[in-house]
Amino acid sequence: MKVLIVLLAFLGSAWATAASYKIEHLEPMQWWVGMKNPQLQLMVHGENIAELTPDINYAGVTLSGVERTTNPNYVFINMQIAPAAKPGKLTIRFTKNGVVELTHPYVLKKRRDGSAQRNSFSAKDAVYLLTPDRFANGDTRNDSHPEMHEVANRNNPVGRHGGDLKGISQNLDYIATMGFTMIWPTPIVENNQPEYSYHGYSPTNFYRIDPRFGSNDEYKKLVASANKKGIGFIQDIVLNHIGTGHWWMQDLPASNWLNYQSGFVPTNNQHTTVLDIHVAPEEKQQFTDGWFVKTMPDMNQRNPLLANYLIQNTIWWIEYVNLSGIRQDTYAYSDKHFLARWAKAVTDEYPYLNIVGEEMNSNPHILAYWQKGALNRDGYESYLPSLMDFPIVYLMPEVLNANEGYASGLIKLYEMIANDFVYANPMSLMVFPDNHDMSRIYSLLHDDLDLWKASMLFTATTRGIPQFYYGTEVLTKSPIERNDGLLRADFPGGWKSDIVNAFTGKGLDKQQRDAQTYLKTLLQWRKHNTAISNGQLIHYLPENGHYVYFRYDQNRRVMVILNKNKQSSTVDLIRFNRMIGTARSGFNPLKNVHLI
Repeated sequence: MKVLIVLLAFLGSAWATAASYKIEHLEPMQWWVGMKNPQLQLMVHGENIAELTPDINYAGVTLSGVERTTNPNYVFINMQIAPAAKPGKLTIRFTKNGVVELTHPYVLKKRRDGSAQRNSFSAKDAVYLLTPDRFANGDTRNDSHPEMHEVANRNNPVGRHGGDLKGISQNLDYIATMGFTMIWPTPIVENNQPEYSYHGYSPTNFYRIDPRFGSNDEYKKLVASANKKGIGFIQDIVLNHIGTGHWWMQDLPASNWLNYQSGFVPTNNQHTTVLDIHVAPEEKQQFTDGWFVKTMPDMNQRNPLLANYLIQNTIWWIEYVNLSGIRQDTYAYSDKHFLARWAKAVTDEYPYLNIVGEEMNSNPHILAYWQKGALNRDGYESYLPSLMDFPIVYLMPEVLNANEGYASGLIKLYEMIANDFVYANPMSLMVFPDNHDMSRIYSLLHDDLDLWKASMLFTATTRGIPQFYYGTEVLTKSPIERNDGLLRADFPGGWKSDIVNAFTGKGLDKQQRDAQTYLKTLLQWRKHNTAISNGQLIHYLPENGHYVYFRYDQNRRVMVILNKNKQSSTVDLIRFNRMIGTARSGFNPLKNVHLI
């Protein structure tokens, strides 16, 4: 009996020392042959996976190196994919002391024809920004999901309401009929947070669509369906932070994966610190490295492994889904040298792809710093093509609400447009009346339909790329003071129980129908007007409540008059003879009348 006990103890000890390896995550999950950058870095995560040595045997693919961190549960595999490599399935072998402990298949796919030369969004387009959770609920079965913490509650203004990818898909005809040519949804990757997860800006898995919206495959099919209707997709990418529910937080890949990794330190939100030549370094660091809130850990893009991961993730989504562009969230908060590398890597791979960065600041000089082509005194070279024109957006309600005077009203708009000399390319800025981070423009204009129309007209005809937030076309309201849950209201008709349906017009009041028709007419007209999509801008000093500007190219001239007068008024055209030239008639597309 004693011998048996000793033998069992020995066997148990041998079993305990035998390693059992399993890959929990391998990202990116697939890649493509024929990319301009032949290098690919795989992140492999699994218990003690760093003990193993990866090996690859596939024609045209070379294992160029292996990198490890302080965490033994991660190994990073560097691969070189030759131009001659063929699509197919390769096998990654993981060995220890010459013994194969684990194998994993990896697929290299063929790229779409012309993928690198894909078209992107520009001033020819009208962008429709929507918050998917609040737009339309096409599949009630995924409103809540067993793997996700937060369940749907439409009565909670900051809760999940059930909008999804199927809801967008079912209403593509409406979007196209309105004249929109690009859809920008707020982030749709997994946000598995206990609460306040609907907006999408707390990513918990960079490679997975949130199952309450749908699946990766559904997203791909949605983009393909939209493309067939002449609509492209712009993906909202977050590079600055993650959500506390991200799987990394259970097992961080490295000791410096996050900024302030030992504990929460808030950002000071002072955008000027990045550019300020007198700034205290610690305050600049707090801006870029601080966290927005305790539930949004700030990523350290100075870690080269993390930097590679984020760059590849952006390229992966472009290639996988066939995107038409990128919107980059909270641009200036990330490490600026990483941002330059990221934007260059993406645009090197896709030379014609547009990327618009969010820099929520009213100072055009700050925006100009970040645009490609800027001649910055510190030598910083940015590769970001476009920025969101917050200086114009913040100013517009003040301009339209103010009484006209020497230093108030339309002159302020004129002066802000005159600041375009600071930008490397003002024609590529994205201009908008409101968005998901601002109170609704109709409410900011105190429910004045005429001023709302002036805002829409300006947005659609000034230089740059126009963007409109869902529901703006039917005069959606919000509190004047920013309240995210309420300004991101459900689109009427997106739920079967809705009494009002903006998709069909059922239940809309007279002003809503008027507004919807007005914007539809405006956007459908601008789609075919080269003076708007490619032309130059010249403007005149405001007079008598009128701001007049022209958009023109070699073939067309468009005269735009913003009129703030309460009564009918006239404009003396003699002042504009140089731009009008020999023309003796015109056409007003908004009223469908010829002018003589």
